[in-house]
Amino acid sequence: MTSPAKGRLIIVSGPSGAGKTTILREVMARAPRLTPSVSATTRPPRPGERDGEDYFFLSEAEFARRRQNGEFLECFEVFGRGYWYGTLHGQVAPRLAEGKWVVLEIDVDGTQAVLDMYPDAVTIFVQPESVLELERRLRQRGTESETAIARRLEVARHELSRQNLYRYIVRNDSVADAVERILQILVSLEKETHD
Repeated sequence: MTSPAKGRLIIVSGPSGAGKTTILREVMARAPRLTPSVSATTRPPRPGERDGEDYFFLSEAEFARRRQNGEFLECFEVFGRGYWYGTLHGQVAPRLAEGKWVVLEIDVDGTQAVLDMYPDAVTIFVQPESVLELERRLRQRGTESETAIARRLEVARHELSRQNLYRYIVRNDSVADAVERILQILVSLEKETHD
């Protein structure tokens, strides 16, 4: 009797505006083995976002209750804006037990917390072309105030200074190239799993 396939935890991080969400969307479309973990947040939904699909949108009280109950694998207040983000254990542990490859899109601080519990997680850092390009992308979005952009760039510099925490660094000079690089990483992980 063969043992069930072992699940893998894959963490993808990178500064806001580095393109990781766009890249991951394409990777997920081409790698059906991957299962996204939906994060929880206290921030309000943006236009077009759906609860349970883009995020679990929780009230501050509900988020705090779940945090006190130890339901989060990791959670942090992000960008100092009073909004919390976190990964629920229920989005990860059961899927890993089923042999799925679970993808977390989280920040550097969250990665450190997850690695404390899952030291064999595969970590990928999406690196922008430059901080100037990052700033251009953030401004192009048109969704942030000058203060918010400055804060995001400060956080980006912090995250870039901690990229040595990651096993793989994928530079996003081109979305197509970054997608291919991550798909190659996944193929090599598949081989590791079978060796």
